[in-house]
Amino acid sequence: MPNKKPHPSALNEKPGISAPEIISAVAVGNIQHFRKIQPSAKELVEGILDGNITALSRAITLVESTNVNHLAKANEVINACLPHANKSVRIGITGVPGVGKSTFIEAFGKYLTNLGKKVAVLAVDPSSTISHGSILGDKTRMEELVKDKNAFIRPSASGETLGGVARKTRETITLCEAAGFDTIIIETVGVGQSETAVHSMVDFFLLLKISGAGDELQGIKRGIMEMADAIVINKADGDNIKRANLAKLEFNRALHLFPAKKSGWTPTTAACSAITHEGISDVWETIQKFLELTKGNNYFFEKRKEQNQYWMLETINEQLKTNFYSDPEIQKSLESTKKAVQNDEISPFAAAQKLLEKYFKN
Repeated sequence: MPNKKPHPSALNEKPGISAPEIISAVAVGNIQHFRKIQPSAKELVEGILDGNITALSRAITLVESTNVNHLAKANEVINACLPHANKSVRIGITGVPGVGKSTFIEAFGKYLTNLGKKVAVLAVDPSSTISHGSILGDKTRMEELVKDKNAFIRPSASGETLGGVARKTRETITLCEAAGFDTIIIETVGVGQSETAVHSMVDFFLLLKISGAGDELQGIKRGIMEMADAIVINKADGDNIKRANLAKLEFNRALHLFPAKKSGWTPTTAACSAITHEGISDVWETIQKFLELTKGNNYFFEKRKEQNQYWMLETINEQLKTNFYSDPEIQKSLESTKKAVQNDEISPFAAAQKLLEKYFKN
């Protein structure tokens, strides 16, 4: 039997094409110069409101910048976009590495764009604590969704933020909403600590699980289970369908052990396959029911108010931390104080108090 021709993939590297001699070096230089020109805040806002993806991407890069000189411009863009935001459904999706988050999001995102939705996927990739690098591989894993004109995928490095939630994800949501995206999906790293931060910026929190990984017993654990509005057992295909349905029953029993949610919503369990797309439509139907209930009892709007307050306080904390470590006097004293702590010449707590007192005296 002859070998089947492999399915073409966007990941295959193709030989490059040499630039024809007719291309002007001057023209190339002009293009490169144009790319280096930084648009004004007003130009970025106008582009975002027109649905210009390039303007949106450049604005997100500006917002994510750690350069203090970019802060005022970034705030100007965000404030101008705020009146045009808050018109989307924000969905957080989490699960341990290997559960199939990217495959699920691609199938789910394609389903939504086929319904006429505009979908923005904000995927946070874990950064290396050694090299500080990040693969940012979601655009290559979601090779079908990335080509969809009604979808926008933005991978961001988590940086030094605890748990892997990019520091500026909340502001990025505002920019995407202003650009006309009505469904925002936030994918977490899935390492444990990031879920709380994501839960504080979304309307619906979806927990992906797989069967046969011992997760059924972990279903009785608190924390992440209490935050979930729905649990979906992924990879329910082939020989795994029976195990997935069994896991679904186990998680359903576990959910009954938790107290009722303030939203009045009873979390659901379901099984799906991101490969065959079986059960994908049911997930969206569940989200629609959740929105109908929570908007009807006003919980949806009250939660968003609480989230805005939470992120104001988080921003204050983040800015104080940045200002502290950027202070020249602190930078002078920090290394010697670290060595004193390492040599047991001063306790960590006394050292911290000493540095804080110096900072507030400046």
